[in-house]
Amino acid sequence: MPPLKIAFVGVGRMGANMARRLKDRGHMLAALYDVHMPAASALAGELGVPHAAALADVTAAADVIFTVVTDDAAQLAVFGSEGDSLLTGAAGKIFINCATLTPRIHVEIAQRTRAVGAASLEACMASSIPQARNGTLYLMCAGDRAIFDRVQPLLADLSNALRYIGVSGQAAQVKALVNMVMNINTGALAEGLGLGSALGLDMDMLREVFAQTGAASQVLKTDGEDMQNRAHDCYFSSTHAAKDSTIAWVLGCEAGLHLPLSAATKLQYDRLVAIGRGGLDKSAIAELTFKGRSDSNKPG
Repeated sequence: MPPLKIAFVGVGRMGANMARRLKDRGHMLAALYDVHMPAASALAGELGVPHAAALADVTAAADVIFTVVTDDAAQLAVFGSEGDSLLTGAAGKIFINCATLTPRIHVEIAQRTRAVGAASLEACMASSIPQARNGTLYLMCAGDRAIFDRVQPLLADLSNALRYIGVSGQAAQVKALVNMVMNINTGALAEGLGLGSALGLDMDMLREVFAQTGAASQVLKTDGEDMQNRAHDCYFSSTHAAKDSTIAWVLGCEAGLHLPLSAATKLQYDRLVAIGRGGLDKSAIAELTFKGRSDSNKPG
C-alpha cells in the first residue's frame, strides 16, 4: 500500500507542530492551508511542502486531512456545503478533526462527510504545544471504529496516549469535561495563591505545601509558578479557556444540571477576555485574584 498523503488545515501553534512532527517521522505531507495565508506559506517553506491556496486543493492533494481550527464557526466554514470547501471531491478521503468544538458540531461534520462518501474522526487533544511537537499528545478519538483502526499507526506518531472513546461526539464530550475540570482547578489555584499573597505568605513555601497536600494538582505543576511570577506566555489561551468553559457549562445546562463551579469559572475567563487579556495563557486568571493586579479582584 502506498504511503498516505497528509494535509493540514489550520497551522497555528498546534497544527504547525503536529505537521513538523509527522514530517520528522517520515510521513508524506501533501498540502498546508490556513486562513492566515502567511502562516501556511511560512510553514510550507520551512517543511518543503506545497501551500494550498484553496480548501478544495487540500482535499485533492491528500488522503488524510487534519483540521486544527479555532471554533465551531471555523470548522463549519471549512466543511461548507457551497463555495470553496474540503467536501469538494472528498469521496474516499479521511478527515481527522482536532479542534475543541461542541459535540454537536463533530456530529454534524461526521454527517456532512458521510454524505459525500468521506469519513471523519474526532481526535481531541488534551495536551499543549510542546507535546504536539514531541509526539506526546493525549488524543481522545471518536467516530467509526474501522476508520480509527485504519489511521491508528499515523495517530501513534502524534500521541503516546491514544484512546478510542466511542461514537461521534463522545470524544468532544470527554474533552469538554477534561477542560472544565482543568479550568476550575486553575481558577481555584489562582484564588488560593492570590489569598496567600494578600496574607503576606511566602509564595514558594505555599506552592511547596500545596504540592505535598490535598491542594496538589497538575495545574499547580504547570501554572503555579507562572501565576506567582506573572509569566503568562501562552500555551493555552484564556480565550480558549473561556470558550471551552462555555462548552462544558452549556452541556451541563442541556443535561439539566446545576454546575456552579463551572459557571463561576466561565465568568472569570469571560472577564479576563473582556479586559483584553484573552491572548495570555490560562494562568492569567491569577490577574483577577492577586491583590493589586486588577480592579476585577475587588469584592462585590
